[in-house]
Amino acid sequence: MARTLASLPAGSRITDYISLGVVAKTFPLDKIREALVATGKQSVRHRDLPAQVVVYYVIALALYMHSSYREVLRCLLEGVQWLLEPSAEINVAGNSGISQARTRLGWEPLRQLHDEVVRPVAVAATKGAWYRNWRLVSIDGSTLDVADENGNSEAFGRPGASRGESAYPKIRFVSLVENGTHVLFGSRMADYATSETALAKTVLTSLSGGMLCLADRGYFGFELWKQAAATGAELLWRVRKNIVLACEKRLSDGSYVSRIYPTQQDQRRGRNGVVVRVIEYRLEGVEGAEPLYRLATTILGHELAPAAELAALYHERWEIETAFDELKTHLRGTHIVLRSKTPDLVRQEFYGLLMAHFAVRGLMHEAALSADEDPDRLSFLHSVRVVRRKMAAFGAIPPSAPQIVP
Repeated sequence: MARTLASLPAGSRITDYISLGVVAKTFPLDKIREALVATGKQSVRHRDLPAQVVVYYVIALALYMHSSYREVLRCLLEGVQWLLEPSAEINVAGNSGISQARTRLGWEPLRQLHDEVVRPVAVAATKGAWYRNWRLVSIDGSTLDVADENGNSEAFGRPGASRGESAYPKIRFVSLVENGTHVLFGSRMADYATSETALAKTVLTSLSGGMLCLADRGYFGFELWKQAAATGAELLWRVRKNIVLACEKRLSDGSYVSRIYPTQQDQRRGRNGVVVRVIEYRLEGVEGAEPLYRLATTILGHELAPAAELAALYHERWEIETAFDELKTHLRGTHIVLRSKTPDLVRQEFYGLLMAHFAVRGLMHEAALSADEDPDRLSFLHSVRVVRRKMAAFGAIPPSAPQIVP
């Protein structure tokens, strides 16, 4: 789809229209420099676009998907002059120079920075983020359209369509979400042909003790379950109806103890099984509900988490769909594809998009805490608009100490 808004409104400056402070606070300059050093991408000589500026630029692109490359850079450079010398002359590169600078940077520093900084943000006082003493998280996957270029098509592939292939190549990604704050973390992407379960293996390493992870039935399987449980997190996953889960012991809350096995042969011989607790329930009177829902959990003690509570809790898994909608519709823009024209720059843009979402969600979490409110009750779209314009609380970033000065 053509981009109809090639520039920001007349007279706009970065200090008027984009709150760089929100991004700089979330991704401090020292963290960016560490990521550049770790990936060997730090600038070795002075350039019009130093590597640390390009990192901020990639994140800013996600905030202004409808604006041209050069217009976003022009505005951004006005706001990040503190990264250079205060008296330095700023040269706004053309599209070719911008592309060269992004290519020099590559995608690895963006992923390094993402993995270092992007993580759950809920604290004990965050409403809606906890079930008892567990931090609620979910795992799921989605896809994004990328620019219709031969290199992207070869690297990522296209889904089939009724008349050949889809209009755009696609990437597939899988993320964890902190349910109460909609923070997406642990994300990984791959070509369209890669399955969500294959990607999930690389994402589940971001689970840790104290979390309760929800997942749909597509993820349930012995190896993935065992890997996720080994992280120390508790699990509550829906189970496919064709999986046999024999009742070994019925518990007083209606749930029962069972075992899952790596193979049918192991199940027949009763060996190598892993103990799980199973919850079965129906949604009476709900239009479109399935006849029976089955959940498996690692929480074996029904006193710690009664079956009725877990059955109600499972439907919190849909919070990740809301987070994906924020990423793909409200932040990226409906029908707007990732604009990068090469596979490496697509990967770079993907992590920039996730970090922009994280910066907005972090701001929303702080606002919710200040107002003693549930972050779910705040508008993500409104928050994006707030980040895009000047806010008094994020007005000054001194060159000597890149901290936010209220």
